Amino acid sequence: MAQRTIAHMYDDYQDAQTVVTNLEAAGIPHGDISLVANAEARGRSAGTSDTHTGTAGGTGAVLGTAVGGGVGLLAGIGALAIPGVGPVVAAGWLIATLTGAGIGAASGGLVGALTGAGVSSDEANVYAQGVKGGGSLVTVRVNDTDATRVEEVMGRQGPVDWQQRRASYGSDWSGFNPAAAGSAGDYSADAEREVPGPGADGSYVPGTDPGRRL
Repeated sequence: MAQRTIAHMYDDYQDAQTVVTNLEAAGIPHGDISLVANAEARGRSAGTSDTHTGTAGGTGAVLGTAVGGGVGLLAGIGALAIPGVGPVVAAGWLIATLTGAGIGAASGGLVGALTGAGVSSDEANVYAQGVKGGGSLVTVRVNDTDATRVEEVMGRQGPVDWQQRRASYGSDWSGFNPAAAGSAGDYSADAEREVPGPGADGSYVPGTDPGRRL
């Protein structure tokens, strides 16, 4: 039976955590689920019960348990640094793809792992940028029979519309750049857009006058 990957990103880590829990409750094996979340955003979420081992070190270093254990995916969550993305907390099959069976330093990027799993290049680039900027990504390996049920469960928590998020990056965004320093260009749901200042004659570009909403 044909198998494909369904991926959805959430701006709130707790939403992603709820999705994982609900997927397992719906009978999806935790071995077919993966979670990759921005470590800083996860740390801001109150009331999480999963473990977080280690502290952020060099890019590419595996810092904790990266693959889920036998009692549920979230029980196996651990810390990892993905090249170009930075510190994340993660568990599941996608992390094994990133790290080469989950052991040693991360050898590939998130975009490559996602496209290798069947996610489109455009979508994968948005997700990599989103995780770097504070998002949480849930991916599920699913057969055609279960696809509709999985989509329904994942849709309850209001996942990001990746095409709308792509548009928010602007027409000059050409895709995720793992070499970009810091978090420049990243999107967060509560980030404010930079407003250009006045020109030499004191006038503003149409639509950017601070006395008016963008």
